Order: sequence, then C-alpha cells, then structure tokens
Amino acid sequence: MSKNPIYAVIMAGGTGTRLWPLSRQKTPKQTLAVNSERSLFQLAVDRVRPILPVDQILVITASKMASILAEQVPEIPSENYVIEPEGRGTAPVIALGAAVAQHMAGGQPATIICLAADHYIEDIAGFQQALKAAVEVAERGSIVTLGIQPTHAATGFGYIESGAELEAAQGQRVLETVKFKEKPSMDVAKELVADGKHFWNSGMFIWTTDRVETEFATQLPETAALVDKVRPVIGTDQMYPVLNELWPNCPSETIDYGIMEGASDIAVIPISVGWNDVGSWSAILDVMDVNEEGNVVREGDHVSIDSSGTLVQSKKLVATIGVDDLIIIDTDDALLICAKDKAQDVKKVVNYLKANKRSDLL
Repeated sequence: MSKNPIYAVIMAGGTGTRLWPLSRQKTPKQTLAVNSERSLFQLAVDRVRPILPVDQILVITASKMASILAEQVPEIPSENYVIEPEGRGTAPVIALGAAVAQHMAGGQPATIICLAADHYIEDIAGFQQALKAAVEVAERGSIVTLGIQPTHAATGFGYIESGAELEAAQGQRVLETVKFKEKPSMDVAKELVADGKHFWNSGMFIWTTDRVETEFATQLPETAALVDKVRPVIGTDQMYPVLNELWPNCPSETIDYGIMEGASDIAVIPISVGWNDVGSWSAILDVMDVNEEGNVVREGDHVSIDSSGTLVQSKKLVATIGVDDLIIIDTDDALLICAKDKAQDVKKVVNYLKANKRSDLL
C-alpha cells in the first residue's frame, strides 16, 4: 500500500517529427492510432486507469494540442491538463508536474509516475505490475526507472547499465543503476546487448516529489527556482500569467542529461512487455502485424510484386515491384518514400521545411 498519494504525469508535448508527414503540428504523434483504434495517448491513459483514478492523471502538453487530447480523453478533469507555454525539454516538464501533483495532494509529498504519451506496450498487466513495484521502491527513497529488456542491438535508444541486485518489490527484480549511456553505434550496441547488464532506457521514471525537489535544487537550481516561483499560484487564475512570463527563461534540458546522469541511488526494474517508443516509421513496422506478403498496409490498396518489409499508407492504390524495406506514406499534400533503415532521418525533412519556411507542411 502506498504511503503517498500517487499521480501519473503524462508528458504529451512532442510533435513526433520522425513520423512526418502523418504527424503534424495539428495532428501530433500521440494523437494518432498505430495498431489499435485508440490513439497512443488514449492507450497511455488506459494503461494507468486501473491503477489510478482519472483525477490523479496529469497531462502536460502544449496549448495547440490540449484541446485535441482533452477531446480524446474527456474524463480527465480540465484542470489536470497543464499547458506548457513552450517546449523546454523533459526536465522542466517533470519539475512542473511534480509541483502540480504536490499541490493536488494538498501540499503533502506525493509519488509521481512520469510517462510518455507516445509509447506502445503489449503486455499491459506486466507493465502495471512493474509500476506498482516501482512505486514501492520509490517510496524507499530511490529514483526508479523501468529498463526494457533489449530484443536486438538498437542504435535508436539510450541504454542503462545495471549493477547489484537490490531488495525485490512486488515480485519484481530491482537492480542498481550504474550508468545511463547515450545512443550507441551498432558495434557498441551489440556489445551492450550481449553482456546481459544493459537495458534500453524507457524514459519512464517513478519518484517522490521530495526527491524531485532535492535533485532539481542540487543539479538544476535555475529550473528549481523558477518552479518555486510558480508553486504559490498553482490552481489559481494567476498560474498561467506567472508561468507564461517565467517559462521562456527556463533552461532547456532533458531529464536524462539534467538529472539522471548526475543522480545517485537510482534503481532499475527490468521489464519485457513488448515496449516500443514508436519513434519512427520503422518502429511502426515493428509493432504492426504483417500480411502474408510480409508488408504492412495501414491504409489503402497495395499490389505487391516481389516486395516485402514495406509499410504503405495511401488513399490511392500503391504498386511495388522488386523492392524491400521501404516506407511509403502518402497524404493529401505530401509523399514520403524512404528506406526502412533511414527512417530516423525523416526529421531532416522537417528541419528542411522549417528552414525554408514551409509551415504549411509542418
């Protein structure tokens, strides 16, 4: 039984540039359905609802996305949608989320489960059991992260090096975290997967609001000081005027760089739950069922002649002949064709469009 009130902090502010041209500013990645009729955001909420009531689910997002998300999950109270004035990275988002959670808990310490709105998970029960274990370990004082058991040598994920066994929780293994490592080269990734000590960094963190305050005061004092100025007005009509004035001055930082790499007493709970961060079109291929020809057709009609490993989305018929491992995404105003192993580079197209002021396509 948790000794603290528990809140989920769902980070839903990203635009998912690597899923262009489907993911746009008006239709960000988390609002899209992948392998389900429900969007990634709806699935993220669905996964925690059996653990938490909806009034203990906070969503931190951008103003242009808030109405879309609220329409998708209207059960979450409107005051639980926290609007970030502009993107400043995951570290400030979590600091703000912790402050709001503590306010909602009546000023007492709370335990927060920090999650992304755009992950795909197959084993929901296994994930929920891991979260319960993580809450127990967090309330011992540790920062807890969920480490994904790697299924292959991936260069698109960061890695967590694990160490000694710690006291188990809820029947789950709990390990010491030795080090967070950035996205590796393929040769290094093969070594990390082979040694059995490394897990993919899921970007999910569970910790108490007291621990959040301590770490930010020590490692990101500017961010901590800014959030402290916002605390007195949380829940009042002055919150957004104050936040809008202060937030642009907040240093931009990720939680991994800003906090986790310099923190001690971090525990990792290994999980194998069919996780994918759906960070690129190649990831969509990985989580969707292939047809008898080895392709995935998200929409439209595909004539495949000697073709496999190809993802197709189009309102018109698409015919492929003698090609493998392609991504073909056709929308009303844009067509993307790329090799599966170059799917991470789709963000370069978005950067090009930004640089050339093609906002109509963003």
